[in-house]
Amino acid sequence: MSDNEVAETKAAEASEAPKKTADNTTSASPVKRGPGRPRKVKAEAAEAPAEAKPKRGPGRPRKTPVVSEAAKAAAQSASEAPAEEKPKRRPGRPRKNPVSVDVEGSSKGAPVRAAETKAGEAPADGESKAAKPAARKTTSRRSAERASDADASEARTGEASKSDERNNDQVSEASSSNASHKDSSSPSKTTVHVRRSRGEQNSSNEQKQSGKNHSGYNKDRNNNQKQYQQKHGNDRKQRRGRNQQNREITPSVNREELAALKVAELRAKAAELELDVTGLKKAELVDAVYEASVKAEGFIEVSGILDIMPDGYGFLRTQGYLPSETDAYVGLSMIRRNGLRKGDMIYGQTRPARENEKFAAIQKLISINGKAPEEGSKRPKFSDLTPVYPDERLIMEHGKSTITARVIDLAAPIGKGQRGLIVSPPKAGKTTILKDIAASITANNPEVHLMCLLVDERPEEVTDMERSVRGEVVSSTFDMPCENHIAVSELVIERAKRLVEMGEDVVILLDSITRLARAYNLAQPASGRILSGGVDSTALYPPKRFLGAARNIEGGGSLTILASALIDTGSKMDEVIFEEFKGTGNMELKLDRNLADRRIFPAIDPVTSGTRKEDLLLDPQEAPLIWAVRRILSNMNNTERAMDMLIKSLKRTETNQEFLLRTAKKAQSAHGKVEDGFEL
Repeated sequence: MSDNEVAETKAAEASEAPKKTADNTTSASPVKRGPGRPRKVKAEAAEAPAEAKPKRGPGRPRKTPVVSEAAKAAAQSASEAPAEEKPKRRPGRPRKNPVSVDVEGSSKGAPVRAAETKAGEAPADGESKAAKPAARKTTSRRSAERASDADASEARTGEASKSDERNNDQVSEASSSNASHKDSSSPSKTTVHVRRSRGEQNSSNEQKQSGKNHSGYNKDRNNNQKQYQQKHGNDRKQRRGRNQQNREITPSVNREELAALKVAELRAKAAELELDVTGLKKAELVDAVYEASVKAEGFIEVSGILDIMPDGYGFLRTQGYLPSETDAYVGLSMIRRNGLRKGDMIYGQTRPARENEKFAAIQKLISINGKAPEEGSKRPKFSDLTPVYPDERLIMEHGKSTITARVIDLAAPIGKGQRGLIVSPPKAGKTTILKDIAASITANNPEVHLMCLLVDERPEEVTDMERSVRGEVVSSTFDMPCENHIAVSELVIERAKRLVEMGEDVVILLDSITRLARAYNLAQPASGRILSGGVDSTALYPPKRFLGAARNIEGGGSLTILASALIDTGSKMDEVIFEEFKGTGNMELKLDRNLADRRIFPAIDPVTSGTRKEDLLLDPQEAPLIWAVRRILSNMNNTERAMDMLIKSLKRTETNQEFLLRTAKKAQSAHGKVEDGFEL
């Protein structure tokens, strides 16, 4: 072969060498894999595997990851190349738990060069002493735990299987060779997916689940804290609003400002308020203008009876004992703060009603039952007072013509704290007897607080009672619902209790307790236990409580109740009600229908009427004479004849004392044998 041919063959071989190297590089470089689920199988080995490294004996697992020479070369080339941004990962399914090995050439350049100098002498030592790549920076505690878990699992897998080490080295060499042939000079990042055992996967899943649970707990805790802050913040706002509402509102005008004005200016203000101030001095003019301006703004001084609702708040009944449009609202806080009770007589100042309020509210208490508000909580409770028998008499007689009152004193005397029943059939004159009793109490005992309660009565009787009785007349006529009857009666008895707590003597005349029991029977919810006559078993307790409030208080104060009970009405219900109340009273005044039919008034039966423990009420000198008269009347065996003679004898005498003395003289002259009449 000539020299020319040898030169041509060398040139051809030289031209084919770059193509082979290019083919090798293209064949060696793996095809790019799209985004998706990460591989669970290790990367296959290269076509031309490297020489087998000496096997490492069993022992303590390596603490540092294995770094091959190819990886070192890739790190050196990456350190020499200019730094660029890392390529962004394409969107896809998140990786389960990849094991990352990051090698940054810029920061680890010196250790890599030192390792290259010693690589030829001791490759195994160089691999074991290679610097550990920097871990990925995490922003949360959970990611740091995952990274440490990945490093530990990599060390365990390297110790467990030697083939995995060989595959890992081959994969790292292939990746380093690919990185060296690429034009991009960004820092290399090699990721090795290691298949874990089932136990390791379970442990990692448990850690993930625990992390999720803790994160949920933290979220719940944060939500609870937010809710607590919002709730208590709202409570604070509400309390602030309530405090602002409870603040006392004062009028825009005060006396000092008006006193500083001139008389002409005061007269101008009075003209605006439509006041007639002719002939008034400046001081009187100031008072008149101040009162008129305060009333114009809604600050009015009112008085009435406090009616407390079951919810705790109350209303001030300004027009009697029934609800009206001029009632004032009393708040729960004011009731508790001042110790107010149902039935208190309150005198206070109201503030103007707000937009959503129907009634004006009491904002300032001036007096409670005529006393200072501070003394309201110091009074005793009615239930704590000790009841005793009546020992002080209420004298009914107040003139010659008051035959009814004089008969009551002889037949059934009344004392303070008496619980009496006026048993009456229809048209027997019970209303007239109640009026005579009220007139007698007003005339003889002006210190007694008299209250007349008319329940389910006719309107004309109410008018007649109001004109004839000097006291409180409270009524609920038959054309009103039964709820009104109950509300009025309860407020009246509570008012009487408040007066007794203050040591006063109170008398209530009720007409009638039978109709009050009927109202409770209609209003009370059915209990399922019905007595004869259609009376519910629970309907009789409230009227019994009303009548049972009558008592004489030891140490001062008394509550006397005289109630009328209807009989012979033809209703079984009325008979049952009367039988229930028959034994509860300690005084009974019975009216006779036959006397009323014969036009004998008062139609009182002097034989069946009487009072328990009357010796405590009667004078020791008069008691034997009264008992003698009763014996004479009972021996006649004729109610009509006995009552007719008694009325005639009373008309002939000025007083009961004179009548008793004449009767005693008559009895002595006849040697104790009194015959047909007292006219002798």
